[in-house]
Amino acid sequence: MSLSSNSTGLGMVFRALSHRNYRLFFGGQSISLIGTWLQITAVSWLVFRLTGSSFLLGVVGFTSRIPTFLLASFAGVLVDRWNRHRLLVATQVFSLIQALILAVLVLTDAIAFWHIIVLTLFLGVVNAFDVPVRQSFVVDMIERREDLGNAIALNSSMVNGARLVGPSVAGTLIATMGEGLCFLLNALSFVAVIVSLLAMRITPKTRERNKAPLWHGLTEGYRYAFGFFPIRSLLLLLALVSFMAMPFTVLMPVFAGKILQGGPQTLGFLLGATGVGALAGALFLASRRSVLGLGRIIVIASSLFGIGLIGFSFSRVFWLSAAMMVVTGFGMMVQMTSTNTVLQTIVDEDKRGRVMSFYTMAFMGMVPFGSLFAGSLASAIGTPETTMIGGIFCILGSLLFARKLPAFREMVRPIYLERGILSQRSLPIVPPEPEGT
Repeated sequence: MSLSSNSTGLGMVFRALSHRNYRLFFGGQSISLIGTWLQITAVSWLVFRLTGSSFLLGVVGFTSRIPTFLLASFAGVLVDRWNRHRLLVATQVFSLIQALILAVLVLTDAIAFWHIIVLTLFLGVVNAFDVPVRQSFVVDMIERREDLGNAIALNSSMVNGARLVGPSVAGTLIATMGEGLCFLLNALSFVAVIVSLLAMRITPKTRERNKAPLWHGLTEGYRYAFGFFPIRSLLLLLALVSFMAMPFTVLMPVFAGKILQGGPQTLGFLLGATGVGALAGALFLASRRSVLGLGRIIVIASSLFGIGLIGFSFSRVFWLSAAMMVVTGFGMMVQMTSTNTVLQTIVDEDKRGRVMSFYTMAFMGMVPFGSLFAGSLASAIGTPETTMIGGIFCILGSLLFARKLPAFREMVRPIYLERGILSQRSLPIVPPEPEGT
């Protein structure tokens, strides 16, 4: 019995692994993402060790994501025109090179703060292409469209399984051997995903040769995404949460080092606790049979994200802080992944790359501005207060989205009917109005 044919238990949760190409992708990315989290944790601690500044932590967060905001929409046009498989291989090779340079600089004790800025800017440019193409490429690996939501949820479980392992391992490696080994291991981890991509058998898709200028494709994508209320509302909520709440990660070294009086291992455990919650959220979504009901789940998850951050901002005890990070991670991941799934379900295929580039801008592109804002605000009013404000805005955003949910459902229903996600039999029966009314 195939994974997809088993409607209960693990077969239901992991049914997308019945697709060979996706199985290869899942294996390679699972290894590579652990390396990515090693590097994320090591960069945060390296900046904190070199500068001791929460503001400069925000600056690094800004430089790592600002290219995504500036370039992702253009990248989305190219993703809709170019071969996604080849483009994804190229982004992995460039990411490997960046990690290797960082490793050499740290291991030879030649690292300076400006090196970190330049290299994070370079990686940000790579990610501006990598994230939308990776999100769009999921469709090319899944033969049965009904398994798409499961594959997206499993992608999130990969990220957060790595988030669970990577920061904890990084904390131990940094404390015993320094940050350089984390960067070297990350460079080596990209070999796994490159090999898995090259081993895939991808059926080439015939694409119309589009000779229109780049700006034409860009404006067409903007009109489509922001002219359709469901897509616009999803992107705006995600952008608000990303700006106000996601920057909690760049402030984490301050919580670990100054507020909880810990070190790199404390940072690793806090990020790992976030990963526990996020992994639980991803598996929760993977176990669902359908995308129906995700609008309501987005409201609940956004509120949980905010509640977790507010509780974390008040905590001065490690175990309570870790517990709040579990709640935060769960809410963050369910909100982000549910948004991704609904977008991928309702978007037109020829505009998928552009819509996913806007998703990338809302999710990752707003974070640099949020990081810079959070770093400045934390320097002025304090790190806990800044985190609490982010949590409050999460809750306010979820309440606003909840008010628009009935209109959202009405506009999405015809798409779900057309694509077989929703059947006429599942619609509520509306009794006919009495004559004369």
